[in-house]
Amino acid sequence: MILYLYFSRRFLAAFMIVFGTFSGIVLMIEVVEQIRGLDNTAIGFSEIIGLSFLHLPALMYPILPLIVILASLMMFLGMARSSELVVTRAAGRSAMKNLIAPVVVALALGVFSVAVFNPIVAATSKQYEAKASQYASSTESVLSISEEGLWLRQGNEDGQTVIRAQGSNLDGTKLVDVSFFSFTAQGTPLSRLQAVSADLVEGAWILTDVKKWHLLGSANPERDALHFETLKFASDLTREQIRDSFGTPSSIAIWDLPAFIGQLDRAGFSARQHRVWLQTELALPLFLVAMVLIGAAFTMRHARSGSTAPMVLAAILLGFSVYFIRNFAQVLGENGQLPIYVAAWSPPLAATLLALALILHLEDG
Repeated sequence: MILYLYFSRRFLAAFMIVFGTFSGIVLMIEVVEQIRGLDNTAIGFSEIIGLSFLHLPALMYPILPLIVILASLMMFLGMARSSELVVTRAAGRSAMKNLIAPVVVALALGVFSVAVFNPIVAATSKQYEAKASQYASSTESVLSISEEGLWLRQGNEDGQTVIRAQGSNLDGTKLVDVSFFSFTAQGTPLSRLQAVSADLVEGAWILTDVKKWHLLGSANPERDALHFETLKFASDLTREQIRDSFGTPSSIAIWDLPAFIGQLDRAGFSARQHRVWLQTELALPLFLVAMVLIGAAFTMRHARSGSTAPMVLAAILLGFSVYFIRNFAQVLGENGQLPIYVAAWSPPLAATLLALALILHLEDG
């Protein structure tokens, strides 16, 4: 038990060192990018530092597997050079037993990352976008889906229009039971349109069976309401903007993701991207275990046996390759070219089995 705790502490310490080093480097790069990308006359250096810290979790979370494999290399190389692995092997412990503690720690780190770090990333990303938008001069179009239906926002410096619909087609270009609420630049309600349907064409929405209320300058909007069979409402939205406005699944905490997927389904949108992301996140602990095993497979040999540098390079290249394959399989899953569970679970499972085969061949073969 003492050896298990010792290996656990060594791996956790290596992980914290690598994670802290990468965090410092990424933070410095992010500060420089914020200085370059934002208007320095409208924001001070303290705000830039705050924005950089808010964005840091979102930048660190995707590279956790790479941090884990580097921590694994750091730990096992250090123990190989100090002959600690040789001593444990001489005491009758196999290489597989020496891996139990690091694997358990990596599994725990994966569970913690999915259950705790993932919601932190989602929350800080939203705060970062909200604060960064205060200093951005460009206008944005935003879409959200809630239990009350689908919501869109379009506008410019002259005013905003909020669009609410009970449902839509898959790309959001045809809305049903839709309302358009127009506001001035000061936020004063200007008008309301209620339509049976709205179709997005180039530069406008085409509304059918429309009722229009003038909310500004009318003593009785209901009395002055107008009816139209069709009405053209100007818009700068495009199909691509609406699709992209769903936001990346990483901006949603994993605990809220199943409910959000249900809302997407009820609104008539495809939730395949979010389903693939959910399964990929659930497979993250296994993927971190695979990274530990890959690092161990190439570095558990004694340093005096030679070929340390080529083995470390091989481990890093294999780790990056598996990381790339995982991301590539995720893209294929989102595009419908692979089943969701195959896209999410096959890369970490295959990497784990491959690493175990290498360890059994090189160490216990």
